[in-house]
Amino acid sequence: MVPNHPLKLLWALTLATLACGVAFPASDPPTPAPVEATVPAPQGLTLEQIKNVQYPLLIPEDGRVVEMLDGKFQRGADATDMDFAYIALTQFVAFGDLTGDGLEDAAVIFLENYGGTGNFGVLAVYANVAGEPVFLHSTLIDDRPMINSIAVENDEVFIDAVVHGFEDGGCCPTLPTTRRYALVKNKLRLVNFTTDAPNGTRRIIEITSPANGTEATGSLAVIGSVSIAPFENNLSWFIYDENGNQYAAGPVMVAAPDFGAPGTFDETIPLAGIPAGTIIYLEIQDQSAADGSLLALDVVKLSVK
Repeated sequence: MVPNHPLKLLWALTLATLACGVAFPASDPPTPAPVEATVPAPQGLTLEQIKNVQYPLLIPEDGRVVEMLDGKFQRGADATDMDFAYIALTQFVAFGDLTGDGLEDAAVIFLENYGGTGNFGVLAVYANVAGEPVFLHSTLIDDRPMINSIAVENDEVFIDAVVHGFEDGGCCPTLPTTRRYALVKNKLRLVNFTTDAPNGTRRIIEITSPANGTEATGSLAVIGSVSIAPFENNLSWFIYDENGNQYAAGPVMVAAPDFGAPGTFDETIPLAGIPAGTIIYLEIQDQSAADGSLLALDVVKLSVK
């Protein structure tokens, strides 16, 4: 007969194991999903930044730079002093990409006053560099202009303004204009300009061919239209490089049914002497016969092969 106490011991151990539960091998913890590094979204410039920029004075032409404070700068209390200066940021500020890097830059109208009645309207452009405004270039609009609007459109600055015509008094500009500026090597270049005739018709030059970016060699067939035929049906063409050096100039004849009527032009312009690989700007201009001032302009950017 076999003793039963070993069996009792085995049975007790089995019951103890079941009471404590069955142990399973530990599983590996789940692998966490990779965390992607977050890149801060590009920061646009703000009006508060523009109110406190460094601003190089345009009119004195002596390289002075002033610190704007809440949109203003003043040197001296007496406007009759030779060293007096008052600079003010106007309400005309526009944001948009002008440098082609996808970041919002700023186009701004300042007024410069150095005593007396002159209030010089200046367009200044600030690039967005790591979220900070950095001055690039400025250009004069007019003394005491009446700015209607400013915008950044298609990488260009658009301004609608009433400025002084040939016979206007200093107090009272009457000539409606529009203008567009592009940045070329970080400098503002006028690429389109219109004025209104006395009857309210807008003087517009439109170059329809060649298109911007066209490659040209030898000569260039230029086709376009005007909303008002110029004096003696004669426009002028100019060719400049990116640095503003003039290569050539000449006349463009307009075909129009009557004096001052809409017309067209079709001119072949030689490119002799312009080195291959040069980026050029072809300007077609309507200039006043009375004073030589600009009445209308259109520009195309081309590459010489």
